[in-house]
Amino acid sequence: MKSFTRTIGAVAVIGLVLTGPVLAQSLQELPFAKKVKLAKVGDEDAQLAVAEAYEAGAEGEAPDPAQAAKYYRLAALQGNVEAQYRLARIVAKGAKGLKQDLPTAAKLYQNAAAKGHAEAMNALGQLYQNGQGVTADPAKAAEWYRKATDLKLADAENNLGVLYLNGKGVERDLNQAFKLFSAAAEQGDGWGLNNLGGMYEMGWGAPKDTAKALDYYKQAAAKGNSAAAANSQRLQPPKP
Repeated sequence: MKSFTRTIGAVAVIGLVLTGPVLAQSLQELPFAKKVKLAKVGDEDAQLAVAEAYEAGAEGEAPDPAQAAKYYRLAALQGNVEAQYRLARIVAKGAKGLKQDLPTAAKLYQNAAAKGHAEAMNALGQLYQNGQGVTADPAKAAEWYRKATDLKLADAENNLGVLYLNGKGVERDLNQAFKLFSAAAEQGDGWGLNNLGGMYEMGWGAPKDTAKALDYYKQAAAKGNSAAAANSQRLQPPKP
């Protein structure tokens, strides 16, 4: 079966007391230059906002992952969980002016995951699955994916389903894989839909049903999943 699984491919700062006119304005209403000033003197929300702007290229700024990482780091040092996760994503890939550092990314994901951040749990699972920045450990990957599935994260449901499908880090269990792909598909996840289609096509965890397989492939393809588009094309009945 082609294109079935998803690519798995992650201090104290003095706080600023706002007074006067600043209190009358929300952070979103402030000019970018003002946000930068607030970020530099320790405002955690401003640090996150400035970092997001640099990462996305918002507010008239060109995308600059290295600058984004600088401000995410400031917020992360204050214990901001979202900043820890976003900094880890940039560090895991590296960028112009920022060297890739998978061990540091793993530590950041670990910190955020320990505080209940579902996407960080999933990303940490991927690092353990692929041995990136940590020693490869499929069982630990499954453990972190499972924690994220408890929080209903579709990516983790799909990734854990793949482990059950292949018997990596867990005992192979097609029924469990089917349940996990179904849970991801119910959330509209493209890979969950594609992989659920694959289960129906192969008759794994459910009776073989080519019509259902094709339907799920089409749903996934409609969400931009190229593997599902190829699977759908492959199962299409030949034209007369």
